[in-house]
Amino acid sequence: MIRLVAFLGNPGKEYKETRHNAGFLLSDELYPYASWKVKFHSAFTEEGGRKIIKPMTMMNLSGTAVSEAASFYKLKADEILIVHDDLELPLGKAKVQKGGGLQGHNGLRNIKERLGSDGFYRLRVGIGRPVHGDVRLYVTSPFKKDEAIILKTLFSRIRPLIDSPEDEREISVL
Repeated sequence: MIRLVAFLGNPGKEYKETRHNAGFLLSDELYPYASWKVKFHSAFTEEGGRKIIKPMTMMNLSGTAVSEAASFYKLKADEILIVHDDLELPLGKAKVQKGGGLQGHNGLRNIKERLGSDGFYRLRVGIGRPVHGDVRLYVTSPFKKDEAIILKTLFSRIRPLIDSPEDEREISVL
């Protein structure tokens, strides 16, 4: 059973609408009226018996917040769901899985290091990979208007993946 959901992103206005902040954007969509407080180096709230965090460290240090919350609540890795952007999935697709490769995602790598396990669940939100150019610049650039519409449509259908990640499935809106 999932007891902690961590939505990954980067804090700060300059990152607010960027691809790397797909996790933060989803949390804002799912919990628009949440009462957030600061706890575990994160924005923290509780919804439906689950602890919800948005780490306020930079993405690559997300393990600090996740490990602090996991330690405080005495959680095992398989009680944690990490929601993050994923270059390897096309925009408009999301997939939930347990463990798996980190595909160069430094936030996930840091979480694995801090927890000492990669046995957590992951909700991978597809942002697509750029055809040309620097990946780092791509992930920190904002979604285009048509991309934002696709993302919003995906977000409107994503709740079952968060509610039951143990089912390991995917959805696509394209």
